[in-house]
Amino acid sequence: MASAHHHILGHELGSPIVSAGTVEHLDAIMGIEESSFSAPWTRRMFEVELTDNPFARFLTAHIENADQGPKGPLDLVGYVCFWVVFEELRMMNLAVATHVRRRGIGRWLLQQALTMGREEGARRALLEVRASNHPAVALYECAGFSRSGVRTKYYTKPVEDAVLMELEL
Repeated sequence: MASAHHHILGHELGSPIVSAGTVEHLDAIMGIEESSFSAPWTRRMFEVELTDNPFARFLTAHIENADQGPKGPLDLVGYVCFWVVFEELRMMNLAVATHVRRRGIGRWLLQQALTMGREEGARRALLEVRASNHPAVALYECAGFSRSGVRTKYYTKPVEDAVLMELEL
């Protein structure tokens, strides 16, 4: 059976490899976070999610390093943090490295999170997204999320509304 492929950096690579996020991943996670958001999470916020929050789930996506090939180390290129609280999955943070965006990695991470949440008993997924983040809104809409409301002036740097979205699992 053929595996799914993504065209990344001029190379055909197999699907990303998922692993549970750990504190050892923090340097790579922080690099992606700081290049992705105008008001990024702090290192301490990630540490709490990775070590101290019993509701938090954290997945990382890894691909072959294009320069080193299949025998080299894998590059961490994205992550998703979400909470599973009883029947609810709450998306907390999802980001993909700038050099591999628009290649399906974010969609793949989102699907991994939704599948894991469903397996743990979640029946509904909820999230907030910046109103101006059109690629993220489109990603969530393509995954079946619908807009359910707005939180006025929810975000800072710059101050901006959040679009509330939800999905029945």
